[in-house]
Amino acid sequence: MARITFHGGTGMVTGANFLLETAAAKIMVDCGLIQGDRFAMTRNCDTFAYDPSMVDALLVTHAHADHIGRIPKLVHDGFVGTIYSTIATKDLAAVMLRDAYKVMSYESERYGTARCYEMQDIDAALSLWKGVSYHDTTTLPDNIEAVFTDAGHILGSAMVTLTRGGKRFVFTGDIGNVPQPLLNPPEVPKGYDYLLMESVYGDRRHEDVAERSDLLREHIADTITKSGTLIIPAFSLERTQGMLFEINNFFEKGELSPIPVFLDSPLAIAVTELYRAHTAYLKTEVQEQIRGGDDIFDFPKLSFTRTVADSEEIAKVKGPKIIIAGSGMSHGGRILEHERRYLEDPKTTVLLVGYQAVGSLGRLLHDGVRKVRVLDTDVKVRAKIADIQGYSGHADRDQLVELVAEGSEKAKRIFVAMGEERSSLFLVQRLRDYLDVDAVAPEEGETIEIDF
Repeated sequence: MARITFHGGTGMVTGANFLLETAAAKIMVDCGLIQGDRFAMTRNCDTFAYDPSMVDALLVTHAHADHIGRIPKLVHDGFVGTIYSTIATKDLAAVMLRDAYKVMSYESERYGTARCYEMQDIDAALSLWKGVSYHDTTTLPDNIEAVFTDAGHILGSAMVTLTRGGKRFVFTGDIGNVPQPLLNPPEVPKGYDYLLMESVYGDRRHEDVAERSDLLREHIADTITKSGTLIIPAFSLERTQGMLFEINNFFEKGELSPIPVFLDSPLAIAVTELYRAHTAYLKTEVQEQIRGGDDIFDFPKLSFTRTVADSEEIAKVKGPKIIIAGSGMSHGGRILEHERRYLEDPKTTVLLVGYQAVGSLGRLLHDGVRKVRVLDTDVKVRAKIADIQGYSGHADRDQLVELVAEGSEKAKRIFVAMGEERSSLFLVQRLRDYLDVDAVAPEEGETIEIDF
């Protein structure tokens, strides 16, 4: 027998942190930040509900902050085991964690909050980190074997299958939306006894691919027509690279006249370079396009603005332009200065291209709030607020159900987590009704006994 405890990622999208315990092993999957509001920073600094020094290994599904962001604190508080992920995830995590430290330090100075860890804790975590390839078998304590398979969510993202004594437990991490501009579809897990899955869009459907691309093209065309500004608060990892690829194709195929495009995010720029370095993780047709001589992340009038001074110069560019800047939920980063400057301009469109957490500025804009506070300034929202959920890196409701339908023939239980409560509960009911499986949405801190 064994038990699984849900230390995070329940009742909310962020903060994934799951601990599997057998008689002789403690294996953790993900250790992420809680995101969405100012109080999240305090919660992220709270003492863990378990002793980190007793955890044997940490398995990381992918490099988004809500899955890796508390790893340095875990190390600071005593973890000395091995961290496993794909090679691309390890490389991305090094960039993401160091950037997160800068943000944490800034917020510490601004709000007087304590830092949860120091830079040396990031270095220590990376020294414990081992990169593995998809489908390789890693042996863990107590005869547990781990295999990483492609989750199709971001570069290097993986589902983790743990096997012990003939029993299988799959942790999906975040499941990719199909199809993605750059990535392969998720490898569907099969033959498992237990599945712990995400549910960000467990109650919603995305647009189809053609509609997704058409909408982006229309918003750019509208921006050109009214000589306005298209602001895209973009997640630096995956969403940004996928949209650059799409815009590149629009311009190269002559579907749109090139206009200035600014990638205004040092983090997104660094991540884009890692996408160039890890093209083997991209789908075949994209690799062929690259081999044919097309730099998919470079095209006429695209500028990478690395410094604050470069960012400030964007405002001087007249005529239509596109600004892609982090963060994706507008809760920090350079996007805030652009939103403060352009939200009151009716020729502006703010295009939301992913999930917006409760409490974030992005969520307020999505929900139609007409007056917001940005960088200590009250701003009237006269801009057009639009969204395209088809660019989400997350599978939608139907894709999640189909993934379970294809592989749950012997499943004892499906754990639904990593979603807002309504999304998780909706998906639980749908899995029960459509597939007749034992699906549950655990609560934070809940421990469940399993036959593993």
